Amino acid sequence: MTNVKAAITGIHGWVPNYVLTNQELESMVDTNDEWITTRTGIKERRILKGEGLGTSDMGAEAAKGLLEKKGLSAEDIDLIICATATPDMLFPSTACVIADKIGAQNAFGFDLMAACSGFLFSVATAAKYIESGSHKRILVIGADKMSSIVDYEDRQTCIIFGDGAGAVLLEPTEDGMGIQDSIMKSNGEGRHYLHMKGGGSVKPASHATVDAKEHFIHQEGQTVFKFAVKGMADVSAEIMERNNLTGDDVAWLVPHQANKRIIDATANRMGVGTDKVMLNIQRYGNTTNGTIPLCLWEWENQLNKGDNIILAAFGGGFTWGSVYLKWAYDSK
Repeated sequence: MTNVKAAITGIHGWVPNYVLTNQELESMVDTNDEWITTRTGIKERRILKGEGLGTSDMGAEAAKGLLEKKGLSAEDIDLIICATATPDMLFPSTACVIADKIGAQNAFGFDLMAACSGFLFSVATAAKYIESGSHKRILVIGADKMSSIVDYEDRQTCIIFGDGAGAVLLEPTEDGMGIQDSIMKSNGEGRHYLHMKGGGSVKPASHATVDAKEHFIHQEGQTVFKFAVKGMADVSAEIMERNNLTGDDVAWLVPHQANKRIIDATANRMGVGTDKVMLNIQRYGNTTNGTIPLCLWEWENQLNKGDNIILAAFGGGFTWGSVYLKWAYDSK
C-alpha cells in the first residue's frame, strides 16, 4: 500500500487594483492611521470596484493565473473547492461559477463556509480526496469580497477587511512531502460574537433588515480577539507537539491575517521568531479566506522543498484550525 499524500504543487493570488488607505478611511469614519495601525497593523486594503463584479471574478483570476503557471488546462482539474464567506449568491455555489468562468468542464465543485478558517478546512477536505485516490488535481480557492458586507460607517469593522483571492493546486505525492497533519475545530457558541444577522433563513432580507443594517458584519471585537488569540495559538502548538516539532524545525508560520497582535501571540506560543512569520496584513488587511493563500503566493520564491510549514486560522463560528505540511517543490 502506497503512502499517498496531498501536496500543494502550485499557488497564485489576485488582488484588486483599488487601494483603500487609512488616510482615506479618515475621511469616511471617525478614525485615524495611528489608531488603526496600533490595534491591527493594517495600513491599506484592496477593494473590488466595478458593476457586477463579485467573489467569483477574483477567484477565477487567481485560478487562471495558477493554471497558466503550471501549464495546465482548466479541463485537467477534477474538483474545485471555493472557501468563501461572501458567495456571489446563495446558490449556485461560487465554485460552480468559477468553474464556468475558467472552463473547468470536467470538475465538480462546491463551496465551503467556515468564515476565516474556510481555506484551511478546504485544504484539509481536498487532501482526503487526494489520499483516497479518487481525485488527482484539485483547485482550492480562498476568495472574499468583504467590502460587500462591510458597513463603512462602523469604525470597528470597516478598518479591518479587504478583498482578494488565492488559489492552490493539490496533487498526489509519494515522496513524503505534502500535508502531514491537520487539526480543525469549531464551537457554535461563538456565533453570537461574529456574524451577519440578516440574509439567511432566520432573517430573510426585508426592508426592516436592510434599514437595521443587518446585512453587514457584526463583531464584538474584544471577545473575538480573546478567543482568536487562544484558539490560533493553542491549535498551532498542538499540531507541533503531536508531530514532535520545535520552533527551530518550523521554516514558516503562515497565519490568517486578522490582527497583528493575534499573529504575534501565535508565533510566540510556537517559539517561532518574527523572521519566520508571513505577514502582509499591512497591505491587504483581512481578506478572510484569501489571507493564507495570498501569503503563500507572495512568499513562494522563498520556499524550498521539504520546508516545514504551519498554517493557522481563526474565524467566525467560532472555527479554527492548523495544517502542517512539507513544501513539495523548490520555488526559485
